[in-house]
Amino acid sequence: MATENLIFEEVDPAAPEARELIAALDRDLEARYPGLAIHGIDASNFRATGGVFLIGRSEGLAVACGALRPSPGFMQDGAVELKRMYVRQSHRGRGFAKALVSALEQIAVQRGYRSIRLETGDNQPEAIALYESAGYRAIPCHGMDSDHRSRCFEKSLDNDYIRQISSSRS
Repeated sequence: MATENLIFEEVDPAAPEARELIAALDRDLEARYPGLAIHGIDASNFRATGGVFLIGRSEGLAVACGALRPSPGFMQDGAVELKRMYVRQSHRGRGFAKALVSALEQIAVQRGYRSIRLETGDNQPEAIALYESAGYRAIPCHGMDSDHRSRCFEKSLDNDYIRQISSSRS
């Protein structure tokens, strides 16, 4: 399986490899949503506020990234936000995005979160398919980042899910 060669590493989003992947993601989003603002992360204090930024490496090359960001609006619900998911065009179709989502979910469980929420857009059908196949359910969008093109999702990290990932590590 192609994902056997994928190694995840938590890095500072200001690190050069992370910045390169974020820039590629931003270019992709700008092409899909011309003229719209891109809502990223503030790298300067991201980790200090509990954020997690992962890159996935295949044969030493940083090919994927994704993040978990604690969001004040979600904290009372025990939720964390999934952000900045990206796989290089040359490495898509190998299961890297699904592996990255799974790795981020495991970190969320380890940190005591009960659910993960995210916002994507209707011009990203492959992202929507990924999240639905990973067990995310559509929820109403709210907040400043959402507009009529937004699609929001949530996944519960309940006890059944925790048992599932625990047994897959055994």
